[in-house]
Amino acid sequence: MSDQTCHVAATSKGALQRPAPNFRIIAMIIASAMFMEQLDATVLATALPTMARDFGVSAPAMSIALTSYLLSLAIFIPASGRVADRFGSRTVFRTAIGVFILGSVLCAFAPNLTFLVFARLVQGLGGAMMMPVGRLVLMRSVERKNLVSAMSWLLVPALIGPILGPPVGGLIVTYLDWRWIFYINVPIGILGFILVSLFIEDFKGEARGPFDWTGLFLSGISLGSLLFGFEMASRSGEAGLAASLVAVGAMAGIAYLRHARRHPSPILDFSLMRIPSFSASVVAGSLTRITQGAQPFLLPLMLQLGFNLSAASAGAIVIATALGSMTMKAVAPKILRQFGFRNSLIVNGIISTFGYALCAAFRPDWPLPLIFVLLYFCGFFMSFQFTAYNTVAYDEIGRDQMSSATSFYTTFQQLMLSLGICVGALALHGSMLARDHDVPELGDFSVAFIIVTAISITATVWNMRFSNSAGADISGHQVKTTPRKA
Repeated sequence: MSDQTCHVAATSKGALQRPAPNFRIIAMIIASAMFMEQLDATVLATALPTMARDFGVSAPAMSIALTSYLLSLAIFIPASGRVADRFGSRTVFRTAIGVFILGSVLCAFAPNLTFLVFARLVQGLGGAMMMPVGRLVLMRSVERKNLVSAMSWLLVPALIGPILGPPVGGLIVTYLDWRWIFYINVPIGILGFILVSLFIEDFKGEARGPFDWTGLFLSGISLGSLLFGFEMASRSGEAGLAASLVAVGAMAGIAYLRHARRHPSPILDFSLMRIPSFSASVVAGSLTRITQGAQPFLLPLMLQLGFNLSAASAGAIVIATALGSMTMKAVAPKILRQFGFRNSLIVNGIISTFGYALCAAFRPDWPLPLIFVLLYFCGFFMSFQFTAYNTVAYDEIGRDQMSSATSFYTTFQQLMLSLGICVGALALHGSMLARDHDVPELGDFSVAFIIVTAISITATVWNMRFSNSAGADISGHQVKTTPRKA
């Protein structure tokens, strides 16, 4: 039975069914909401110095505007699946967009830093529900045969948002008021709210035991401390605080694991890691996201500090990776149909990782068009890798586990992207200390790129753990079988 058939059967008997929309429409509606969120997060970082002047505080003090959003994500992402089961995936996704819009408006009207922090917490609540529930809506609305194409459309905003953010933020701060960073979310969000209401069906899962309030508290402490710890570790002079936060996060995580063994329906269900394709995708995808998280941090800095390019020029070059990721969505289904998930992930994983490792060799005397082309292919191959991971992860997940799986997967996705920034920053600072200078030089960026890609290449070991038949009914790949000898 297809996902679409299951979905129709889940609705009330006798209800009049409207024709199912094209999967591309569903994917692009969800992708637009996620793009709004991803763009907002990176645009804000560019505007922090200007906002600090308006609020009469130092620029470093504005970092709490970023970390408060991370805190909200850490607390509420694990609960998203259970909330979607209880109230319906369309209802929660639509509400998440509304909450994000409300948070954006509050941010735009913020008269001081304290109010802005409160508004960012509200925004984070909406964002925490949008990411996993949006993916859950897609998984429940699209037939398995169209899942690869739909997921490739969905992945685009996650890749291009962090890349477009800095140049868009620079333009807004230069030519408009910084409050427009938040105002632009309103029309996008309202349009998304309307389209979700028109095109996306609702689905409620079955309640599986009492809500895990203790688990929500422990996971929030653990994930919030880890995210803040990773973020602080990327700054100079914050090593002690970062280490303390990571230690608190680790202890809370251990406490959560002990609690989860006893609870009938834990907020983060680690029993999902017993499912081969899901566990391999989580681990391999997490290792690969070290590079994906570090790249938007390292590359623009290298182009500005090492190549002496302006922020606008650097942004124009880095956008090549976004163009590459958009091109990928057209060819991903064909590649996976021909070679299958396992072979594609192994080969493409090596190519994509070494592509970003090549950034270590970039120098100012390289022709900029050549760098642009190389980054285009980096974006193409890395986008394909995450499309495959994000799809095959759910190959063996039952419909009753889908909400728990999307919450679990999105939680670790966010955690590892933050860790990637941390690893990139630590590698950069470590090289600067070893070479005894205060300003990063090209050689320091080379060391950082090599370190983050060396970590990500170890994902190959986990890619080899996928079975040859993993996701075969999703990709349409025909697995060759060796006939038995008589």
